[in-house]
Amino acid sequence: MYRIGIDLGGTNIALGIVDEKKRILHKASEPTNLPRSAESLTEAIAELVMRELDRAGISAEEVEAAGIGIPGTVNPVDGIVEYANNFGFVNVPLKALLQEKLPFPLHAANDAKAAAWGEYQAGAGKGCRSMLMITLGTGVGGAMIINGSCIEGYNYAAGEIGHMVIRQGGKPCTCGRRGCLEAYASASALTEQAREAAAENPDSLLLAHAGGNLEKINGKVVMDCVAAGDETAKRVFDQYMSYLAEGTANLINILQPERVVIGGGLSGAGEALLSPLRQLVSPMLYSRDSSRNAQIAAAELGNDAGIIGAAFWQPADSF
Repeated sequence: MYRIGIDLGGTNIALGIVDEKKRILHKASEPTNLPRSAESLTEAIAELVMRELDRAGISAEEVEAAGIGIPGTVNPVDGIVEYANNFGFVNVPLKALLQEKLPFPLHAANDAKAAAWGEYQAGAGKGCRSMLMITLGTGVGGAMIINGSCIEGYNYAAGEIGHMVIRQGGKPCTCGRRGCLEAYASASALTEQAREAAAENPDSLLLAHAGGNLEKINGKVVMDCVAAGDETAKRVFDQYMSYLAEGTANLINILQPERVVIGGGLSGAGEALLSPLRQLVSPMLYSRDSSRNAQIAAAELGNDAGIIGAAFWQPADSF
């Protein structure tokens, strides 16, 4: 038997056919083509699913279930998208609309939670009882899996760790508050901090590595310049890491997970990011003298995490 995972993004609809060992056997994607109605979108998703099953030589009868990860607040019990700003959806019964068009059971989840579930099932969190996922991208996303259950929250919006304040009265955040972790520790924040430093220090390698264009400075440029020994880049990186460590330590102190998995584009830096993060977090932990503390590791599945997590998603109330 097979499962289907759908990762619905603002740019693309990604689909994977997954076997019982959580291996993706076949992948496909097509543009999301926003803006469009929920009816039009679910029709396109259903057509994509059935077309790719045919291309893979798999019948609908061989599919045990399908799942879809959706950016926004999703009620995983009935599959209603309560709010998804990029799609203009408010209380849209996306699961029901799609279920009408597909001949096998369907589950729906928030996309960040689906990605965390994928890492928990088949990636960096495999074998753990509890896992915290932190994704460093345009924002700071996350999800919490405790004792085999993804924490949804009373209103299904749990996991917005990027909107934990780490500096009261600090920089404004897109959520309307000030001083959020996202405003200081997202990949976008690192880019902003590096561009400001490069403008103030034009002789640093940051500008040279970006071809003299401030707008081309990104996280990779920062990491490359740190590796090359540039002092300006190192100051930016050290300050950024202090913000990330503050938030990570807070979360570990609250949740005490077995493993913290760092995902998003910056996780590609590997030990260059993780090693200093561990060193900074360790003395901040309330449990620092314990024989057991959270391990910090990089995500392993990349973009496949959302597909695998959606394919094997189980609403928390089914545990």
